[in-house]
Amino acid sequence: MNKHSVYETNSFYWDTKGNDFLGAIVLPFYGAFVSEEKCQLFGDVSGKKMLEIGCGNGQSLQYQGDRKASELWGMDISEKQIEKAKQHLTACGLSAKLICSPMEEECDIPVDYFDFVYSIYTIGWTTDLEGTFCRIASYLKKDCVFIFSWSHPIHKCVVEENNRFAFNKCYFDESWYSVSPDFCQGALTLSDRKLSTYINALAKAGFVIEQMIEETENEIIQLHDENNDFVKRAKMFPVTFVIKARRL
Repeated sequence: MNKHSVYETNSFYWDTKGNDFLGAIVLPFYGAFVSEEKCQLFGDVSGKKMLEIGCGNGQSLQYQGDRKASELWGMDISEKQIEKAKQHLTACGLSAKLICSPMEEECDIPVDYFDFVYSIYTIGWTTDLEGTFCRIASYLKKDCVFIFSWSHPIHKCVVEENNRFAFNKCYFDESWYSVSPDFCQGALTLSDRKLSTYINALAKAGFVIEQMIEETENEIIQLHDENNDFVKRAKMFPVTFVIKARRL
């Protein structure tokens, strides 16, 4: 796996297609059928310094700004997404320090500075999970919190065949692969990591896990068509996971 090639492929996708096809997953939602409104992982953020990894169009930063966070910072690999975020936040009367950079690299973000670092459906794009978690730990003040969500690895292993769910991919396979979704043009490069890979990388970076969520919220499920394929999946197994960890 060539890191530079992955950067180029994925940043080009988000610069040219991005939210237009995949849609934006933004707070108060952590992903499909999991919400901050129920989980309450952040609690009161008033007066807190916040950094979002993979800030996209800026809507999650707006959510924190509306809840009276004192400072908003955002990082994203895509210049186009940074532009969208700047325009959106300005229109909302909010200011933020926005940085275009891969999350794996040094980019002049202050260390021992933030009360919260968070990532909504973005952390899985990193080509260096352990290195990224170490960087995130360095940005946080002691005893402060990192929250992230991503697609649950079980979800990526299962397909529906003849009205039954079946495994079609090895859960232990973490190799990188290229995918061109049939609902859009353009390619993405991804890796489906095991849950233990995330947990062990957090431990190596000096985090202790306070909470992990993988349950689907019935209140959200009930708002959708029960015959929808994605809803059927979410009733049977987790499609999103969220971890709250604290820097030691």
